[in-house]
Amino acid sequence: MQRTQTDILVSGGGVAGLTAAAAFGAAGFSVICTDPAPPVTDRDADGADLRTTAFLHPSIPVLEEAGLWARLEPNAAPLQIMRIIDAGGPVSEPRLTKDFDAADISDRPFGWNLPNWLLRREMVARLAELPNVTFLPGVATARVITRQTEALATLSDGSQVSARLIVAADGRNSTVRQAAGIPVKTIRYGQKALAFATTHPVPHGNISTEIHRSGGPFTLVPLPDRDGLPSSAVVWMERGPEVERLSALPVAEFEAEMNNRSCGILGPLTLVSRRSVWPIISQYATRMSAQRIALIAEAAHVVPPIGAQGLNMSLADLKALLALATAHPENLGDTKMLDAYHRARHLEVMARVTGIDLLNRTSMLSAQPLRDLRAGALNAFYSLSPVRKTLMRAGLGTR
Repeated sequence: MQRTQTDILVSGGGVAGLTAAAAFGAAGFSVICTDPAPPVTDRDADGADLRTTAFLHPSIPVLEEAGLWARLEPNAAPLQIMRIIDAGGPVSEPRLTKDFDAADISDRPFGWNLPNWLLRREMVARLAELPNVTFLPGVATARVITRQTEALATLSDGSQVSARLIVAADGRNSTVRQAAGIPVKTIRYGQKALAFATTHPVPHGNISTEIHRSGGPFTLVPLPDRDGLPSSAVVWMERGPEVERLSALPVAEFEAEMNNRSCGILGPLTLVSRRSVWPIISQYATRMSAQRIALIAEAAHVVPPIGAQGLNMSLADLKALLALATAHPENLGDTKMLDAYHRARHLEVMARVTGIDLLNRTSMLSAQPLRDLRAGALNAFYSLSPVRKTLMRAGLGTR
């Protein structure tokens, strides 16, 4: 049976896995990256991921070191203001609007937003530039056995890989995590999210807007103009049955519903993509590492799409792991390194999962008195400048 030696096997070719492969490859390690589903890199192709990812500015150095940011920046829409609108009154219209402006704490935007299909296109192209990185689209990591000196992975094509370290970036149902016997704690909300793209007559002004009523936030995230019109990505979270109803509506009826939910803040929204549905959960692994294995991204933690936290938590994982690997490359994947990685990330991950869980539960409130209490709390927090700035820095992961 064919067996290939490598420093690092990255299991999973989503945005986090591709970033990890590029980062470790750029750092000089030999890398093999597997992905059971070849990435869809065309916006209009079947299976294209229509969600977007906001890279907060503390994540940009990781992308720069990986040689990715130069490819991504020309396609990115800056996020200068995070706007929260409470529309939880008796009628569906804004009753409280608060802007969190990055200029209050930094001379840079909060971050930059890109569509996931484009991220995959540019990241796959970057891997092709790195001679020490092998990308295997359509090939999964099927089985994993670890020893003191190596991890042995059997791939779905029957080949084997011997690696000093396996980076598990293979999603919330991670095969590698299960092979390592690491349990997870999962929180279910009965929610799903609709993801789609829109155009609108009013420019978004590089403002990311969360509109809170009940069921979950309706979030508009800036995209570059499309066909000469301002464009935004939308993530609309609601109870599961309501999402199923909305996703099945004819376009004209769906547009009427989404324009009511958006409160008309950007003028009439026009649907310009298919609608995709995603389950919403919170989840974290009880450990971030095992023998010769490090968990990152959704293999380690899953959060609802609030405050652009998910992928940026993943890049914080990668930053910590990469720092340990490059500080002592001779110890790559050993127990001391992986224990240090677990200590560096696990408490922070649990704290963020807990905080985002609370925000999501707050956004789901349906009883009018509780929605009124939510609006009052938002107004109070915003009115205290030190508290507002502290919340913004906490969201960025800075002090």
